[in-house]
Amino acid sequence: MRDRIAQLFTWLRLVLAPQPPRRLGRHSAAHLAEQTTQPEPVSPWCAPWQGPSAATVREIFREGAELSPLQRERWWATAFAEIGIDYDHPTINITPVRGPGVAA
Repeated sequence: MRDRIAQLFTWLRLVLAPQPPRRLGRHSAAHLAEQTTQPEPVSPWCAPWQGPSAATVREIFREGAELSPLQRERWWATAFAEIGIDYDHPTINITPVRGPGVAA
């Protein structure tokens, strides 16, 4: 009997008592409409590689192997410029350091 009375009082409290305003659920259409969509920042590491392939670079370095060091650097810079790459880091020291106390 007590269970029935407790259930009756619980039901009456839920029916007659004023309910607090309900919050919108995270997945409801109204809640999603309220949200402002801002694009996620794109990491540059997510983009595909934009440079030349390893095979292309190997071929460029093989082609100028028989030239003198100065001509070879110029050849490599020209070959990279043709494919749109700025080759500004020479691999060898073109101008040797000479002066007193330096062996040539």
